[in-house]
Amino acid sequence: MTDPRTTEAAWLKAAYDVLTESGVEAVKIMPLAKRLGLTRSGFYWHFKDRDALLEAMIGHWEAKNTGILVARCNAYADSICEAVFNLFDCWLDDALFDSRLDLAIRNWARNDPALQARLAQSDARRKAAIVGMFLRHGYGESAAEVRALTMIYTQIGYFSMQVTESRAQRLARMPDYVEVFTGQTPARADIKRFMARHLDRAEMNRP
Repeated sequence: MTDPRTTEAAWLKAAYDVLTESGVEAVKIMPLAKRLGLTRSGFYWHFKDRDALLEAMIGHWEAKNTGILVARCNAYADSICEAVFNLFDCWLDDALFDSRLDLAIRNWARNDPALQARLAQSDARRKAAIVGMFLRHGYGESAAEVRALTMIYTQIGYFSMQVTESRAQRLARMPDYVEVFTGQTPARADIKRFMARHLDRAEMNRP
């Protein structure tokens, strides 16, 4: 039976943990090997070098955080409130959007011009997706852009400030956030569907 520590996924998980805990400078092959209880040579079964590992992490971030966010913006919705709730799924489900990874990538990009350029491209994709969501629901171009930027800056500020609140508290505030961002009061049916997707997990985390 294959030792799960020897898989590519294990090396990526170890690198992710170090990146989000200590920054990209700490992501080095030998310390990762020690963390996994493996030899340095095991790394090279999966990656050509450290740069290849870093590229794999960036690719994962682009596919998950940006790719899924764009998909949620494009998901079917009868109203702008339902559309924003679809996007809000990302803020409540780590499987859809990893805020720790997003913050780590932003910190990394400050000293890496090439990554900064890719981050700018990803941010542009996210902005375009959110603007498009508002445009499809009848907002003018200027209003759509300002509302999209307000949502983006709010969320970046939320995880960069490491706001502390329970999942239940955050979930309870979501309908009001929707009203602030859209200027419309969400229908009870929209709220009920959204809560049904997340309520069980929120209840389990209630203080």
